[in-house]
Amino acid sequence: MNNQLVNFIVKKYLKWDKTNPYISISAVLAFIGVSVGVMVLLISMAIMNGTAKEFAKKLFTMNYPLTVFPIVDGQVDKKLLKRLEKKYPKLKFSPYLKTQAIIQNGEKMSGGLVYAVDIKKEKKINKIFAKTVKNTKVKKYDTIIGKGVEESLRIFEPNTKVTFFFSSVSPTGLSQMPKVKRFRHIKSFKSGLNAYDNAYIYVTIDALRAVLGRTDDSYDGIHIYSKTPFEDKVMLLEYLKNDGIGVVGWWQQNGNLFAAMQMEKKALMVVLMLIVLIASLNIISSLLMTVMSRRKEIALLISQGASKKEIKMIFLRLGTIIGFGGIALGVALGFLGIYVLENYDIIKLPADVYGTTKLPLKLATTDLLIILFGSSVVVYLSALYPSVRAGNLDIIDILKNE
Repeated sequence: MNNQLVNFIVKKYLKWDKTNPYISISAVLAFIGVSVGVMVLLISMAIMNGTAKEFAKKLFTMNYPLTVFPIVDGQVDKKLLKRLEKKYPKLKFSPYLKTQAIIQNGEKMSGGLVYAVDIKKEKKINKIFAKTVKNTKVKKYDTIIGKGVEESLRIFEPNTKVTFFFSSVSPTGLSQMPKVKRFRHIKSFKSGLNAYDNAYIYVTIDALRAVLGRTDDSYDGIHIYSKTPFEDKVMLLEYLKNDGIGVVGWWQQNGNLFAAMQMEKKALMVVLMLIVLIASLNIISSLLMTVMSRRKEIALLISQGASKKEIKMIFLRLGTIIGFGGIALGVALGFLGIYVLENYDIIKLPADVYGTTKLPLKLATTDLLIILFGSSVVVYLSALYPSVRAGNLDIIDILKNE
């Protein structure tokens, strides 16, 4: 195959066609369409990944990477806690008690999920909690509540006394009354997720034990911080399999959310890939028009010794140059768009809805490779059909009639 001839003809056909400008316009539109499609794909996937990562980060903190809990006859107590701390020194543990309560401030009331924790241990595994109580001395009957609970109770000043009505009841004469205790509200936290800010309440573990009459060595569970929770969960389950103790990961508690986000991401990629497909139709139409307008030249080239393979290669290269050039420009524009959105506050999100005001972006390498592969296949197939048509022209009929 004569590559010099092929390259010479390709360069000629890439120039603006003054006699048939619509062919050149169609090629330019195809080039721009592919570029825009790839750019939109990259930015959209970056936003989807960034959003998922941001939610995972917040859920990772508030739900904790791993949680140990009793199953049937299992018991979570100080002995188990010390065993785990000794066995796995790289992991961080925070025991807790959990109950429900209604909080009252004046005439305002709000329900919530109360976590009683060891302040020192909890600070080591919960960044939001640690930030909230930083430089603050938490006393026995102090409480830290979510921002949403604080606002619903109209608490405007620190050290406000609030009344807790616990769902656990104690017998008093012939009737049963809920256990009531006044706590001092010292701080409020904001996780960025309303589900937690409107429900979570932290108290000291000693306070809840005293109110509910719990023993000093029992817990409802142990929260665990791990950098590799998937691997550590398997390890812990193996170690605790004979103790009647279960282990659950944060991803299991929010499986439906992340499954829905993953499905949405796949659907979005398929829909946006249609943009590249539609743009590639312009490549087909542009090349077919080029073939029809250059039939005389093609017939002359074949009559002078050019092979059908060379003719096919001319139009295949012409189409791939337009398509792959569009992909290259689209990738460049996509990375530029991601950089601009990351570093400049062009789009601001409502923090109460998304948990952050900054648009989260994270382009995964796998997504980039899938986009490049899918776009390349579409472009190549779009260039292949016109090249086959060009190679199969009946030159005898063309030379006889034209």
